[in-house]
Amino acid sequence: MDLLLTEDILFLYNFRNLRKAKGRRETYLCYVVKRRDSATSCSLDFGYLRNQMGCHVEVLFLRYIAAWDLDPGRCYRITWFTSWSPCYDCHIASFLRSYPNLSLRIFMARLYFCEERKAEPEGLRRLHKAGAQIAIMTFKDYFYCWNTFVENREQAFKGWEGLHENSVHLARKLRRILLPLYEVDDLRDAFKILGL
Repeated sequence: MDLLLTEDILFLYNFRNLRKAKGRRETYLCYVVKRRDSATSCSLDFGYLRNQMGCHVEVLFLRYIAAWDLDPGRCYRITWFTSWSPCYDCHIASFLRSYPNLSLRIFMARLYFCEERKAEPEGLRRLHKAGAQIAIMTFKDYFYCWNTFVENREQAFKGWEGLHENSVHLARKLRRILLPLYEVDDLRDAFKILGL
């Protein structure tokens, strides 16, 4: 596990929340692991990973954390900042069911979709139902990541043009995905009645 991204350009290239991120094939995952002790928490580990040799970065992290042999009598909170949302095939939901004392928050720069399959929205819903908190990264999250995971401390984080607008657009898209299906059907019916 690497602690800090040594190149700020690497972070900016991979985490930029573009609506169409052509050519960005790698997924980066920055993480913080904390143990909850009553009202306080204790930081246990932080760092980053990227997918390697055909293995998804989420799977690499789950293997890493499973090797810790977590104390089932303690509560743990993991926070991820990922350049892409998890794909449909990731095993995060089943992992969370195996570790009821572990909570997971995922902040994503972009939503990953294989347009021909349309399976990724269902994967995100399944992950949400398993208890993961899922959100799109905002300026505040990028600022936190820059100060926590990027080695270049001399340069302050500067947002790019469109960061806020793209975050809002992606957050709306994610909210529509996570709506219960009956609410989506109700919305479709309402839009039909309104002629929209």
